[in-house]
Amino acid sequence: MNIIIREIEKKDYISVAAIWRNVLVFLPATDESVTRTYEKMKNDSRYCTFVADMDGNTVGFVTTVETLAIEHPNGYIKVNGLAVLPEFQHCGIGKMLMDCVEKLAYRHNASAIGLASGFQRTGAHEFYEHLGYKKTSFYFRKNI
Repeated sequence: MNIIIREIEKKDYISVAAIWRNVLVFLPATDESVTRTYEKMKNDSRYCTFVADMDGNTVGFVTTVETLAIEHPNGYIKVNGLAVLPEFQHCGIGKMLMDCVEKLAYRHNASAIGLASGFQRTGAHEFYEHLGYKKTSFYFRKNI
């Protein structure tokens, strides 16, 4: 398997949308909504998305935003989504993507990396814990 981790390009948007729908099924994403969102994000340096490219095919991604918080005056990196196609899970691709997030955090002098993971994604929870992440809270959301 020849995997290259690189920053997202416009040609990846539809593949990322398909992976999102396949893996993160509880969070709706259309081709149009993903394209529209990434077009907004590409001109804002706080956002970064890495894709796992295998022989020209996108098989996974991680999308992040750098944000500020009182308890993290240097800022922190929030992972907004991480997904790898099921047939490529347990091959080290998720770790490769999260390694890029950690390098990004170090480059930006961020004090932490945070993420939320749905209750039903127990395999993802084990993956994050294996990488050294700790469960610290529940995440609440109200759609407006």
